[in-house]
Amino acid sequence: MAMRDAQARVTRLRDYRAPDFLIDRTELHFDLRPGETLVRATLALRANPGHPVRARELRLHGEGLQLRELALDGRALAPAEYSYSDGELVIPDVPAVFELSSTVAIHPEANTSLEGLYQSRGLYCTQCEAEGFRKITFYLDRPDVLSEFTTTIEADQGAFPVLLSNGNPVAEGAAPGGRHWVTWHDPFQKPAYLFALVAGDLACMEDSFTTASGRNVALRIYVEPKDLDKLDHAMYSLKQAMAWDERRFGLEYDLDIFMIVAVDDFNMGAMENKGLNIFNTSCVLAHPETTTDLGFQRVEAVVAHEYFHNWSGNRVTCRDWFQLSLKEGFTVFRDSEFSADMGSRTIKRVEDVNLLRTAQFAEDAGPTAHPVQPDAYQEISNFYTVTIYEKGAEVVRMIHTLLGPDAFRRGCDLYFERHDGAAVTIEDFVAAMAEASGRDFSQFMGWYRQAGTPRVAVRGHYDAGAQTYRLDFTQSCPPTPECADKAPFQIPIRLGLVGRNGDLPLHVSGLAEGATDIVFELTESTQSLVFERVGEAPIPSLLRGFSAPVKLAFDYDRDELVQLLRRDSDGFNRWEAGNRLAVGILQELIADDLAGRPLALDARLVEAYRELLTDPALDPALVAHILTLPGEAYLSELAEIIEVEAIHRARQFARRELAQRLRPEFEALYTGNRSAESYRANAEQIARRSLHNLALAYLLQLEVPELIDRAWQQFDQADNMTDTNAALVSLLNNPAPQAQDHAREALGRYYARWQSESLVVNQWFQMQAWCVLPGGLERVRALLAHPAFDLRNPNKVRSVIGAFSAGNPVNFHRADGAGYAFLVEQVLTLDAMNPQIAARLLTPLTRWRKYPQARAGAMRAALEQVLVVPELSKDSFEIASKALR
Repeated sequence: MAMRDAQARVTRLRDYRAPDFLIDRTELHFDLRPGETLVRATLALRANPGHPVRARELRLHGEGLQLRELALDGRALAPAEYSYSDGELVIPDVPAVFELSSTVAIHPEANTSLEGLYQSRGLYCTQCEAEGFRKITFYLDRPDVLSEFTTTIEADQGAFPVLLSNGNPVAEGAAPGGRHWVTWHDPFQKPAYLFALVAGDLACMEDSFTTASGRNVALRIYVEPKDLDKLDHAMYSLKQAMAWDERRFGLEYDLDIFMIVAVDDFNMGAMENKGLNIFNTSCVLAHPETTTDLGFQRVEAVVAHEYFHNWSGNRVTCRDWFQLSLKEGFTVFRDSEFSADMGSRTIKRVEDVNLLRTAQFAEDAGPTAHPVQPDAYQEISNFYTVTIYEKGAEVVRMIHTLLGPDAFRRGCDLYFERHDGAAVTIEDFVAAMAEASGRDFSQFMGWYRQAGTPRVAVRGHYDAGAQTYRLDFTQSCPPTPECADKAPFQIPIRLGLVGRNGDLPLHVSGLAEGATDIVFELTESTQSLVFERVGEAPIPSLLRGFSAPVKLAFDYDRDELVQLLRRDSDGFNRWEAGNRLAVGILQELIADDLAGRPLALDARLVEAYRELLTDPALDPALVAHILTLPGEAYLSELAEIIEVEAIHRARQFARRELAQRLRPEFEALYTGNRSAESYRANAEQIARRSLHNLALAYLLQLEVPELIDRAWQQFDQADNMTDTNAALVSLLNNPAPQAQDHAREALGRYYARWQSESLVVNQWFQMQAWCVLPGGLERVRALLAHPAFDLRNPNKVRSVIGAFSAGNPVNFHRADGAGYAFLVEQVLTLDAMNPQIAARLLTPLTRWRKYPQARAGAMRAALEQVLVVPELSKDSFEIASKALR
């Protein structure tokens, strides 16, 4: 079929060729009118002097454009002088230097893909990354074509008083018929994917920032007028990020104005368009009454992330989309470091690793696995993945670990200085690090070019007579779709030795006397490390700070894990010891459940938790994370075969047993961490609320009337959304009739109060979609029929369909396959409207091979249903076909 041929077209890294033409100057004029927008573009083009033979044929990208006028150097072209089909405008013969003018008509109101120029709640806005600009005008829509943009926007002044684009405003005026116009100029060359336009009736919070060199930068955040009271935290986070980037990386902002606009309909979290960042409302609006602690932290991180892109992505950009992690992985590393400095470094590391292990490790082990620098793609939108972002950040973090902070900073300085204003590659970034440090990164490049999660097995051998301790390391990596046999990785393993009283001094060649920490570089398939003068049998503390994204195997017994939990100086590895202890016990419970044996909880977990609950000297934020049992998603990732119900039953059993045996301690924790202080989203208060609500979640595993009433009282009296949602979730998931009565009343009151707040309604949807009690699919179908649900809004889709299919395994994976049929039904409806969102929803089905035979067959059949649809998008076709190959 011709459609299948089009969908299977593959772009390969090895086929990269520099553009035939460059665009020195881009002048755009937007005439925004209801029903139809006219875009006039004037491009100053020249043949690329880097090619030995001058190109004569010009090919420009263009999708869904209605061509009205086309002129070359002022002369209108006749239809016989060009062709426009299959997403390309072709002019067979052009001069070496010329000006091309075009006028096209587009229809933003009908654009449900949310790519290019579209409308969100009456607001015109754009999303051009990765290939959305070609839906606006004819262009060389590729990241290695950089141009200086001047943009004029004309619209009705009453309906659209605010007209924004990249750069600085340079002119404005009135136009006939109650219209007005504004011209913006961006002096920094940029690729088309960084273009932005916004037009609407918006309110603005204004502030300013003085750079280290004394320049004053105007800061503006634009929102719907009703949301103006929800911007304080975003503005504070922006100013903190700007100051931090100057201190940590020596990078100043470069324009006179920095703007953020919040829109409700957005496929991503936010977009770093030069000087005009467009944000999903969920990543910029924050208020104690409507936003949880996690929401506040997300706003801080995303505001910082998009601001940091000004250098790592904008001033230095990608040569092609195979280099996507050049900007995204590097910038995730930067925003992670920022968040660590703003709060707790240990807690931030735990949170990042949890995401990596549950989502990215699963991706690496599935049919859509790909390297951090992919070698091929069918649809680039499918490569905005946790591998590109989170694993990419871990690879940058390993470079930082290998070099140390000073040499890493020198490498960054060299990279930005050498490539400012250029479109470059991952190899260019690593070359700057190598030159600044004098290190050879040839082997390290395997992290970018090989998919899969390496496995490191470690054995320890203590010789009491010789007082030596030897660690033997073996590394391997399972086959992935692009490669079966992997070359050894260069793996930095930070480690120490723990004795009966804490860390032991390490005696090994080249290490300073008295050091208790070392970075060991594993570069071979097998390697050993020997420590001298070890006076007692130690327990190795391996992979401190999670120094490499690997799966580590060491045969710790449970008593050793308890000792590490008590005595390890590394905060992350203390959490990891508790996590490993819980994982081992839960896996034992899962096996017992499958074998029909009675379940019994190992007393060592109970006693370890009791010790944590009763020690006031411990970091409360770390305690909250250690006391949180590993999630069902992580337990599924660790399993050879995912037995959904057994995993769920074992974890629920463990939670109930812990609640029963530690009820007095949890009640004391709950009471002791209540606060009468006014809400603040600072580290201390967030930690106390975490403990307070963790205790409530455990206590509500028990169907005890007074405990259920306590959750209801918290819901009724809470003055912040964190406590409100925690109480509601606890009630929703308690099967006792009393709890369900309270839950129904709470849901009604919640919606009645917050129905005009879209982001809060999304939370209301999500909590119900996540409810693990029987009947989950029926509840979700009812939510789709709710007046507040809108299939065209990605946030609504994620909060109901995405939350159910990815976050409620026990209900989604029901035995009759109805959950799979439901997902396919929704994906196919969405695919015709918004292919990006539709394709992402398919992820839970792609790992069908890890499930028991009957369930795997039903998941496979669901994917096959997707593939037989004649007009399926490239996005969904790529995901479904890879999952089945």
